[in-house]
Formats: sequence, structure tokens, C-alpha cells
Amino acid sequence: MSGKFEIVNMDMKMGASLKIKGKIADSANGFVINLGQGTDKLNLHFNPRFGESTIVCNSRDGNSWGAEQRDSHMCFSPGSEVKLIVTFENNEFKVKLPDGHQLTFPNRLGHSHLSYLGVQNFIVSSFKLE
Repeated sequence: MSGKFEIVNMDMKMGASLKIKGKIADSANGFVINLGQGTDKLNLHFNPRFGESTIVCNSRDGNSWGAEQRDSHMCFSPGSEVKLIVTFENNEFKVKLPDGHQLTFPNRLGHSHLSYLGVQNFIVSSFKLE
């Protein structure tokens, strides 16, 4: 089970937080959480990669990916249950990891409203937008 989850009509505005809980797929080499206005307009591409022991964050505008931002703080493993909190602020995203570590990533596309959530290799057990 790879675990794919999508919402295409979400109403996430600046100042909102997305709490997402679930289990990373057992055979996964990593997982992905995408937030934006569609699959080709990603304000935040959050991608822990187990083989590289790194968390990659990026943005995508059409066919163009931005410059990767990498963080070596890896607190995930295949098959583990995790909870993440993503806060959407004016000029950046804050991602609070399960161990309390926080990553920040700029809102490069400048959108003030996000309608798309896409998750891969992660079986969502609950999510809450507040």
C-alpha cells in the first residue's frame, strides 16, 4: 500500500495550520506532502528521502522546480506513525516535525490561498485545518 491522498478544493488561508497524522508506508524510500493550487503550482513540496537522510523542500511553478532546500534533520523512518503541523504564514511555511524540530520554507509563489493538498507514501489517519 503506497498511500496516496488528494484534496483539490481545500480552503487554506494565511495564518492557518494543517495538522496531519498518519503512517509512512512500510516499503517507502520517502514520502511527500504537497501544498499549493494544483499539481503544477506547488507552494510547498515537503519530501523526506530516507536513502539520502535528508528532507527536501521545494516549490513548483508549471514545469519549473525551484532550488531545493535541504535539511539533514531526519526523524522519520518507513512504517512509523507521525504527526506534522504545517503553518502557512505570509512569506513562509513552518513545518513542525514529530520530534519538535521546525523547518521553514519561503512562500516563493506568493499565493495567499491554497486549495491543493497531495500526499504520497503516507497513509493519512487524520488531518485538521485550523
